Amino acid sequence: MKVEQRIIVALDVPSLEGAIALVNQLPQVSFWKVGLELFTSTGPQILHVLKSQNKRIFLDLKFHDIPNTVAGACRVAAGYGVDLLTIHATSGIEALKAAKEAAQTGAAQAGVKPPQLIAISLLTSISSRQLAFDLKIPLELPEYTLEMALLAKEAGLDGAVCSPQEATQLRETCGDDFVLVCPGVRPTWAQQADQKRSLTPAQAIKAGADYLVIGRPITAAAKPELAWKRIFEEITTAV
Repeated sequence: MKVEQRIIVALDVPSLEGAIALVNQLPQVSFWKVGLELFTSTGPQILHVLKSQNKRIFLDLKFHDIPNTVAGACRVAAGYGVDLLTIHATSGIEALKAAKEAAQTGAAQAGVKPPQLIAISLLTSISSRQLAFDLKIPLELPEYTLEMALLAKEAGLDGAVCSPQEATQLRETCGDDFVLVCPGVRPTWAQQADQKRSLTPAQAIKAGADYLVIGRPITAAAKPELAWKRIFEEITTAV
């Protein structure tokens, strides 16, 4: 995989116009993330725009519901021809299996390649303390993240979203074919913001990440194209 294909830039903007402007400003970006805010604002319009420009799409809607509901959502989402699609591992193994089958069905009905279905192990904004005291989970954070990834693997999913700090353990346990998508990636020159478990782009790649999801360090930079270039060059030295 080419280095530039491993950088997924987050289109975390509230409007279609803003998203299009950002895509046009960064023509070198081949892979974009569409999350809850933008998809709620535009619906599938932004997906059609990205597909028309031959961009790859990470549709990060983090489905979390009963098996029948997530299956229906994944069936529809797969029909858009997106490349990556997320569902919370805590939906449970029945929902994960139903989502995987439905995504395959939806893609076949639309005549497109099925997306890789990726499980959310634990949001990168959650700390060990929050896991223990707020969510009352009795496992250590790395152990919990691994258990969620193994549940996804058992259900037949293609990979997991994890913080780069857990990537090495998941790579060693889940194998080389298990796709690891890592948000919470921050260059040394960028603010941490609300990310609690973060590494630099080079560190995340060395830890075993397949894809890095990076938003504000690029999109909020004074010169986004230069920020993207700096990150690209940093990753190039790590592979």
